[in-house]
Amino acid sequence: MHIIYQSPKIIIREFLPEEKQTFLDLFKDNQVTQYLPDTSPDRYVEMFSELLENYKNKNLSRWAIFDPVDNGFIGMCVARTFVHNTDQIEIGYVLSREYWGKGIATEVCRALTDYSFENTKTNEVVAITDLANSGSQNVLQKVGFKRLSNLIRNEEELAYFRIERL
Repeated sequence: MHIIYQSPKIIIREFLPEEKQTFLDLFKDNQVTQYLPDTSPDRYVEMFSELLENYKNKNLSRWAIFDPVDNGFIGMCVARTFVHNTDQIEIGYVLSREYWGKGIATEVCRALTDYSFENTKTNEVVAITDLANSGSQNVLQKVGFKRLSNLIRNEEELAYFRIERL
């Protein structure tokens, strides 16, 4: 199991095959998924298979976020090639509700941004959020992302943020 980031507050690491149900359960909470695109349970199963496959030979994937103190499952995060501009890396995260408001999203965004710049040749890391998701938008701005013009993905208008390599 490869760890991509560790601090006293969080561990970001590869999911283990036996953690499939943990991954799937994250998306059963309607409050957790309220700002995510509608996705079928079958698609989440496919996503888990894809992330395991990505670990074999790619720097980019989805990873688990755990609490290093009690090994509690915090959520998942992603760094992937951005579909709108393949020169950019898109990051994102989904946290279990019990971990909201504890600074974890900010730390995850910083860690994923650093990871993307260290492990790819990209000069730009981007993130998109639902227009109503002010919490995630505040997190991105706190980390140093700049708000750009909104973009359209799958016929939905989304807030678009970018940070450039220093």
